[in-house]
Amino acid sequence: MTIKMKLYNKIFTLGLVASAMAMTGCSNSFLDIEDPTHTLIGEYMSTDEHIQEAVVAAYDPLHWPDWAMDEYNPVNIMSDIMADDLWVGGSDANDNANWHRMMNFEARPNAVIAGLWTDAYSGVKRCNDVLAYIEKEIAGMTPEKKAYYEAQARVLRVYYYNWLWKFWGNVVYYETNFEGAPYLGTQYKADEVYGFMMADLEAALALDALPMKETAENLGRVTKAMAYMLYAEIAMYQNDEERMRKSFTYMKEIIDSGKYALNPDYTNIFKESGEWTDESIFEVNYKDDNAIRDWDSPLAAGGTVLPTLISPNNWPGGTDGHDGGWGFCPVRQETFDRYEDGDTRRDATCWNAGAVGASYNVRYQDTGLFLEKYCAHTGDNADQKASSELNWNNNLRIYRYSETLLNAAELIVRGYGSGDAQGYLDQVRSRAGVGTIPASLENITEERHLEFVGEGKRYWDVVRLGIASQVLVPDQYGYRTNTWSQKNKYLPIPQSEIDKAMGTLTQNEY
Repeated sequence: MTIKMKLYNKIFTLGLVASAMAMTGCSNSFLDIEDPTHTLIGEYMSTDEHIQEAVVAAYDPLHWPDWAMDEYNPVNIMSDIMADDLWVGGSDANDNANWHRMMNFEARPNAVIAGLWTDAYSGVKRCNDVLAYIEKEIAGMTPEKKAYYEAQARVLRVYYYNWLWKFWGNVVYYETNFEGAPYLGTQYKADEVYGFMMADLEAALALDALPMKETAENLGRVTKAMAYMLYAEIAMYQNDEERMRKSFTYMKEIIDSGKYALNPDYTNIFKESGEWTDESIFEVNYKDDNAIRDWDSPLAAGGTVLPTLISPNNWPGGTDGHDGGWGFCPVRQETFDRYEDGDTRRDATCWNAGAVGASYNVRYQDTGLFLEKYCAHTGDNADQKASSELNWNNNLRIYRYSETLLNAAELIVRGYGSGDAQGYLDQVRSRAGVGTIPASLENITEERHLEFVGEGKRYWDVVRLGIASQVLVPDQYGYRTNTWSQKNKYLPIPQSEIDKAMGTLTQNEY
């Protein structure tokens, strides 16, 4: 196989090529793929150029959860529908029924987000491939390049396992790909998986091969700052006291580096012009220019379906600068009401479509409020070449500098670091146009709530802080009728995976 790769300024999905490898290109160009030969993949992966292709391929599954494996599973939304900011919506409770069941803590093995499980393990497989390839004698690969490739693959592998660990807990963990069918691995307890992930992440950081911030032509690759944020996220979710202390030193290192800063205008963060500003630590890149993702090719190069999912149904295109969608995930009125007067985050988070006066198809659980951060903004899919519904250019924001500040403030208040927690909190609130409040754990938790609506943070926060059973309770509308309990921490493992495992997987109690 002969493959030429051109890497420009963004890593994004391009689609699959032979040997289960998806290559990615950047900005306005695609991979040039020549007629394949019959070269075996092991022989092909013998040059530095081809190793680079494998590394880029390892990023590709980051793009898939919004729609792949015949499912819509955007990770931020799958997290937040279990929290207290969004309803599920759709036509009724049977529309994307798996989502509704998750929201009400009644997921079932045959009615759960199985696609995300597959996406995650696809990413793990590709990272394992990179780590295996680089141990061979590779023409043109210097020790510095090897360390750089290894660090990326290890961090990405932990990132994919983090999906599995947080949603399912007790999962199969492996660092070397299986040689052949039936591809059976060992299932570990969640605490064991945690230990494996952190050891892997620490090994990646020990290589000291990642920059604190990437250059413009490599935006979308993992960085030291991204690895630090991932480390803190996992350690704080586990409530690992020793590693939370280490997490604070990492947050402080990001802050002191001077490489990152708050975007002065919160309303700009989620616009195309707000991509990869100094606030952005990690984003998943999507694009509409020359995008070819289509209904029969969900893994092809291009944009995201997320804005279509969460925009009002049959909205008159272009009205109020928005286009229509399928009416999922309206924002709760209670979420809108949490913001104090003058908080610029409210309108940048909650688009009040109901107040515009336009006619749209009011669907189940409609509030008139939609997630402005990722709504379908007119023109953001204008340059696609296939399906307009699938190719929006909204990058998915994963880690922002505001989270660094709030992590640091929380860790100080909880006794895992020392410094100016009040100052860190004040920076975030000042940017939002609101005044100072005491830097207590309760106030910092609420600030995270207001800052990250729709970004997939809230559910994990209330679980890790031990308040889920007080927060995630039946509502006055009869939509959520169950109260979260500890047994709901891990979703049921997809029945399809249980069946394929030939008795080697134990189902989660849920």
